[in-house]
Amino acid sequence: MTETDASLPEVQLATFAARLRLEDIPERVRHEARRSLVNIFATAFAGSAEPAVDITVRTMKPYAGPRTATLVGRSEGGDAALAAFVNAMSANIHDFDDTHQATVMHPAAPVFAALFAQAETHRLSGAQVLLGFVAGGEVECRIGNAMSPYHYARGWHITSTCGVFGAAAAVGAMLGLDAGAMLHALGTAAVQSSGLVEALGTMAKSTSVGGAARNGLLSARLAADGFTGPAAPLSGRRGYLRVHADPPRLEALTEGLGSQWEIATNTYKPYPGGIVLHPLVDALLELRQAHGLGLDQVAAIEVTGHPLLRERTDRPDVTTGRESQVSAQHTAAAVLLRGRAGLDEFTDEAVAETGRAGRPPLVFHDDAGRGIESVAVVVRTRDGRALRTEIAAALGSEANPLSDGQIEAKVVELAGRAGFKGDVPRLIDSIWRIDRIADAGEIMRLAASPA
Repeated sequence: MTETDASLPEVQLATFAARLRLEDIPERVRHEARRSLVNIFATAFAGSAEPAVDITVRTMKPYAGPRTATLVGRSEGGDAALAAFVNAMSANIHDFDDTHQATVMHPAAPVFAALFAQAETHRLSGAQVLLGFVAGGEVECRIGNAMSPYHYARGWHITSTCGVFGAAAAVGAMLGLDAGAMLHALGTAAVQSSGLVEALGTMAKSTSVGGAARNGLLSARLAADGFTGPAAPLSGRRGYLRVHADPPRLEALTEGLGSQWEIATNTYKPYPGGIVLHPLVDALLELRQAHGLGLDQVAAIEVTGHPLLRERTDRPDVTTGRESQVSAQHTAAAVLLRGRAGLDEFTDEAVAETGRAGRPPLVFHDDAGRGIESVAVVVRTRDGRALRTEIAAALGSEANPLSDGQIEAKVVELAGRAGFKGDVPRLIDSIWRIDRIADAGEIMRLAASPA
């Protein structure tokens, strides 16, 4: 690697990921990584029996190799590629997984799925998985930072597009790739990055998340076997960042690297659906409780929030549960009608119910100075009142995080909802102890549904 090469930001990022050791990672960061893993198993259970996952397993399994890896919440297994694809799909399908607020990315799904598929197939340790998880999460979030806000606002599904880099770096770190091979893994990942916001609310969205995990795993494995890529895959004249952002912020790849941990800013959702909807849910739950407010009393709602709230969720005419996860109008009606915002409020049946009851008109006011965790709401009632509230930091945000106990409860609830009959407390305990487990596959086997 030449001196010129070493000055490139992607070379510095690849070198960081390749040389990172578990003892270099502060305990607070390792603990946040464990929290992310506990949470992602919860959401993988929630999505494991979804029709989109059933179709994917049914379609892909005949083309898979011998069973070497586990599908979370299911009795079938698959090869590493199938497991990476399906487990990432399951974990993200309800938009109930973690969120890196600065980019609105869900970092864990592609990374955890690729790591455990590789670890289970080759009997790697939990400590190796934890190292890879931190390395991969750091890489994907920093690449996301370098492209935000343009990339997501332009219509790229950032969880998928950046997830492939996270999966590649994670598996590469777990395998012990050197800096040169890690750079090649990122280069191979770059040419496979895809995902469109237009697909949100459809089954198609989940294919790019699954693809990110599988293709990241492939990128690392190819690099380990000598496969090469471009010298400047991210910052080059026609490199990934210059193609996908206008303009890219290249310094975000390396600023504070090793001392400022992006993965430590991860957050976890108390409600399924788009993260930008969470402060709206909190606001309406508060008004409902304070004033006995019901849907039939509401004439109109005004919402002042980050522009992404309007851009992603102004969908008054949704007809399916999957679409409703990114609809402010349905979400508002469901919360006012039922007094909660769980998975049952984002089903086809719930959408039909809010459609019959009538979704109140919702007026958006953009405020680019607000964070996505903040909103001001005015509910105008049919009897002429104007009920106001403001949410500064939604439940589950970085400033108002879920506790460890709340995340554990989320696993218990979602595993139960999925009909999982395994030992959930033992699974949770094993994730908290991941760096002391000799065979990471033990964790995945605890997450398999008994045949």
